[in-house]
Amino acid sequence: MGRRVVVVGAQWGDEGKGKIVDILTGFADIVVRFQGGNNAGHTVTVGDKQVILHLIPSGILHPGKTCIIGCGVVVDPSVLIEEIDTIKEKGFFKDNILLISKEAHLIMPYHKKIDLAKERLRGKHRIGTTGRGIGPAYEDKVARCGIRCGDLLDEEVFREKLKTNLLEKNHYITTIFHEEGFELHQIYYEYMGIAEKIVPYITDTSLYLAHAIGEDKSILFEGAQGTLLDVDHGTYPYVTSSNTVAGEAATGSGIGPTAIDSVIGVAKAYTTRVGEGPFPTELSEDEEEALRERGGEYGATTGRPRRCGWFDAVAARYAAMVNGMDGLIITKLDVLDDLEEIKICTAYRYGDETLWVFPQDSNILQVCEPVYETLGGWMEDTSSAKRFDELPLKAQRYIRRIEELVGVQVVMVSVGAERKQAITVKNPFL
Repeated sequence: MGRRVVVVGAQWGDEGKGKIVDILTGFADIVVRFQGGNNAGHTVTVGDKQVILHLIPSGILHPGKTCIIGCGVVVDPSVLIEEIDTIKEKGFFKDNILLISKEAHLIMPYHKKIDLAKERLRGKHRIGTTGRGIGPAYEDKVARCGIRCGDLLDEEVFREKLKTNLLEKNHYITTIFHEEGFELHQIYYEYMGIAEKIVPYITDTSLYLAHAIGEDKSILFEGAQGTLLDVDHGTYPYVTSSNTVAGEAATGSGIGPTAIDSVIGVAKAYTTRVGEGPFPTELSEDEEEALRERGGEYGATTGRPRRCGWFDAVAARYAAMVNGMDGLIITKLDVLDDLEEIKICTAYRYGDETLWVFPQDSNILQVCEPVYETLGGWMEDTSSAKRFDELPLKAQRYIRRIEELVGVQVVMVSVGAERKQAITVKNPFL
C-alpha cells in the first residue's frame, strides 16, 4: 500500500534533510520539493561522490524515480540548468523523470538586484538573506505580477508580462536604489534560450500527483529550510520567504491535505542556524568553533559558517506541534562522540519567568536565556552502529531524553554522512 510522507526541518534548517530524503527515496515512487528556492542546499554523499542539490529533489540520485518541483517553489532557471548538467556529469539522472510545475514562479534578474539592494539599505537591521532573489520573487507572487514557469510555453505571454513588470521594476531600481535598470530584449532572449532547455520538464504536476495518488503510489514530500524559518511560524522577521512547515506540502504540491499519511521532522543532535536572528542556545565563540569544525557546519549554498548551539527541546516541541509530527529523525549524533558532557535546553528564562513554550515574538526570544539539563557524554565512536542497541548506553539515554522532552518518537538516527550510516527504528513507509 502506497504512503505519502512529508519530511520537514525541525530547527532553523541545515538539519541533514538531504541525506534523510535520499535514504527514504528508496521506498518512494515520487519525490516532491514543495517550497523554497535555490537559497537552500541539500548535501548528499553517495559512495565517494558528494552532491549538493539546490532545487531538484534529493530523489534524483536514485535511478527510476520521478522528481517534481512543485508550485510552491520559486525557480531560477539558469541555476536549474546548471544543476541538471552537474548531476548528469556525476553519473546520475539517467532514467529519472523530472517534472516542473507550470505554476512555479520564476526568479528574474531584477529579483536578485532588488534583494541585494534592500539588504544593503537595512544596514544593521539586515535579515541575512542569501541575495538570490527568493524574497522578491515571492513578493511578486503575492502581488499577482509574478511570471510562472508555464509562461515560458508562450513567448508572447512571457514577453508581455516581462514588459509590464520592467516598467515598474526599472523605475523602482533606478529611483529608490539609484542603480541601473534592465533591458527588455536582454532578459527576453536570455530566458527564451533557457526555455528551450527546461520547457520539456514543465507540466501540470498537480494533475500528475492526483493520478499517482489514485494509483496508490508512495510519495515523499521534501521541504527546504526548517520550521523556525517559516514566514508565519518562525522567528519573524528573521525567516525565509515561504512556509516551511508540513502544511505547505499540500499547497506547494497541489494535493489535498487528507492525502498525507505522516509527517517526519529532522533535527540535529545539536542546533545550528545561519544568518541573523535570536538563537538562545548559541555557544561561546570557542565552543562554537570547535563544534562547527567537528560537524563541518558551513552552508551548502553559501559556504557561510553556521552558528552552533546545544539541542533546544523548547524549539523542537514547538516544531512538533505546528507540523503535527509523527516521528523525529536525529542527525549528526556522531559529532558529539568526543564530548565529556552534553547539554539540552529544557526551558527558557525570561526575566523572572520560566518559559516552557516557545515564544514566537523574536524580541522576547532574543533576551531569553536557556535552562539546561546536563547529561554525561558517551566518549565512544557511534559511526559504525547499525542498530539502536549498538549505540553506547549514554547515547541511547540522550536520544530517549530528547523523545521525552519533545514528545515524539525518534524513528531514525544518523551517525555519519554516508547512506549506510543511519539506524532505522521505524520506517515511515512500512
